[in-house]
Amino acid sequence: MTLEYITLGLYLLALPFLGLLFSKLNTNLSDFVRGGGQGTWWLVGTRILMSHTSAFTFTGNASAAFEAGPTVLVIYAANVVALLIGAWFLGAWFRQTRAYTKTDVVRQRFGVLVEQFNAYTMVVLSPFAAAIQLWALAVFANSIFGFPLQGSIIVIGLIVIFYSTTGGKWAVMATDFMQSLIMISITLLVAVLAIIKIGGFGEFFSFFSQPEFARDFAFVKEPGAFPTDRFSLKWIFVIFFMSIYAQISLNGADRYLAVRDGIGARKAALLAAVLMAVGSVIWFIPPMVARFLYGDAIMAQDVANPANTSYAFIARELLPNGMMGVMIAAMFAATMSAMDTGLNVQVGVLARNIVPPLRRFFGRTEEMAPKTEVLMCKGLTLGLGVVIITYSILFSLNKELILFDAYLTVNSIIGIPLVFPLLIGMWVRKIPSWSYFSIFGFCMIPSLYSLYMNLMHDVSHTIQDRALWIFVFGFIGTLVSVPFYKRSPAAYKEQVNDFFVRMHTPIDFIKEVGVSRTHSQLIILGWVSVATGFVLSLLLLVPNTLWARVGVFSVAGFSAFIGVLLLIGAKAEKRREDALIARLEAEGVEHKD
Repeated sequence: MTLEYITLGLYLLALPFLGLLFSKLNTNLSDFVRGGGQGTWWLVGTRILMSHTSAFTFTGNASAAFEAGPTVLVIYAANVVALLIGAWFLGAWFRQTRAYTKTDVVRQRFGVLVEQFNAYTMVVLSPFAAAIQLWALAVFANSIFGFPLQGSIIVIGLIVIFYSTTGGKWAVMATDFMQSLIMISITLLVAVLAIIKIGGFGEFFSFFSQPEFARDFAFVKEPGAFPTDRFSLKWIFVIFFMSIYAQISLNGADRYLAVRDGIGARKAALLAAVLMAVGSVIWFIPPMVARFLYGDAIMAQDVANPANTSYAFIARELLPNGMMGVMIAAMFAATMSAMDTGLNVQVGVLARNIVPPLRRFFGRTEEMAPKTEVLMCKGLTLGLGVVIITYSILFSLNKELILFDAYLTVNSIIGIPLVFPLLIGMWVRKIPSWSYFSIFGFCMIPSLYSLYMNLMHDVSHTIQDRALWIFVFGFIGTLVSVPFYKRSPAAYKEQVNDFFVRMHTPIDFIKEVGVSRTHSQLIILGWVSVATGFVLSLLLLVPNTLWARVGVFSVAGFSAFIGVLLLIGAKAEKRREDALIARLEAEGVEHKD
């Protein structure tokens, strides 16, 4: 266990270091909240992947694979489909809004009133979600290492705050990239070892038809086979749509705003789709193999919800000596990447969509200097981070979990209704500006009815039933709103037209953004990747069998190999950037510095 402590400690120390490396790239608000719109496609693509993962991927969702086989892949298949739509055209459209935050996109589409409602709603609800993620990670650290719960919350939270404050969006993207290298390599190794352990793919699939597993591992379960009809055909349909619809609405715009241009956004989405498709397989083979080979031992553990430990259990059984620490670091990486992304997004909304209107309200009409903007963002990151840590500690101290239950109730009641109008606004042009609120109101009808039945009559509705009715009422609300568009003011109609024209107009990167920072990204992350591979290679000194050492070498070599590719790319990019600057200066072409 001492080696695991050292591995995890080195990983946690590396994250603030990355924040410091990228701090010099933050010169204004745009840099801090969206990387100046200069992120490379591979950097943004890996960030998108990491935003879809957390420790829950390897606990809650792994337990679903352990208990019910491949049906959980519906969630990830929906993510892949959404990302492929992004690669086809949607990622480019979102980037071409030229927005800093997704709330900017909401303002462009619906106007200031909806922007402000959306901004304040996000800022109120999002810290609770981040606090729950932080709390869950601290619980995981407590169960694996025995770390004090509140101490873990504070330490992990402060690390995320530090690199998010010093490096902004650049640090968030960079840490996500490095975290993806660790997560992909170690989880691929676990999947390969699991298949080898069970005797190959043929033997793996043969278990699906065995009597003790056939019912649970059927892709579509009969209603009643699992509590609340989970994994039934209705559940599959609703969960698939729930997983995809937020990503193809205006709510999904923020993931593409940091990339260079529309072409880069499409590449980023394609990379994320490929990685998500591969990840969906390699993440959920191990818990299914764990059910086949270690099911009784896992369920005999004296812990709450032993199925949640299925991934960690088989990883501990199969990984070479010294590699479990890397596996735990990968789980930490998944959750911390979701938290830092959420923190940076909310700071962007505060700095871009809430603070400026408040300044104007109090008579401060002058624009802030770029350095002042960066200082404001850092202060907001620090303040919001402290709020998240505080909420998380309250969750851990409150044995009744009243706050936690209240958040889950509020989120389940208004979460889907809040996003549905943003879906309609993306795909239906001719709706009035107030339609956001009318569609939201229609969506709230089944939500409030479900809440009333639960509180007054103790009747609970399944999430798929409630969500299905929300979708139905949302479409009804849309049909009611559409006829009123013709009465909308001419200024609003022009605003809507401008929004869709802008969204379909390609970005001239040189004129609009300037000479890229691709070389800086390549050189910094190249050397960090090589250094990570070197540190991981030190695990070869740990006593292991020959094949175990091959596994260790593959994980270390993967990181080092990616690093070498990045460094080679950095040299080529430097030559290209220098030639481009020389050509622009010779031709007298105007461009941003």
